[in-house]
Amino acid sequence: MSPGASRPATSFDAGLQHERTALAWERTAIATMVAGALLGRWAAQDGAPLFGVVGIVQVAFGGALLAWAGRHYEDLHGPLRDGINPTNPRAAWVVGIATTIGTGAALALSVFVLLSR
Repeated sequence: MSPGASRPATSFDAGLQHERTALAWERTAIATMVAGALLGRWAAQDGAPLFGVVGIVQVAFGGALLAWAGRHYEDLHGPLRDGINPTNPRAAWVVGIATTIGTGAALALSVFVLLSR
């Protein structure tokens, strides 16, 4: 869909799953940015530059995710209007693996911080 195009007047389905999913991605991106900002603030107060860098990267990643979510939402309108399923199984696999790795890294970082005090 081109950036200047208008949105359709009707929804694609009665449950609005597509819109709810887009909002969930936006909430996730905003929460990621907030968590990164809090990590950066904590790192600045405790003098932990490595954690500050992690916080900055997390804020940048959240911003990129927010931009992607908005663009991806617009890109899916065409296929949905045509009745095509836009689901990509490989993308779901990549997101699952990335989430598992990110959660494990966050857990390891938390344990490291707790044990170093």
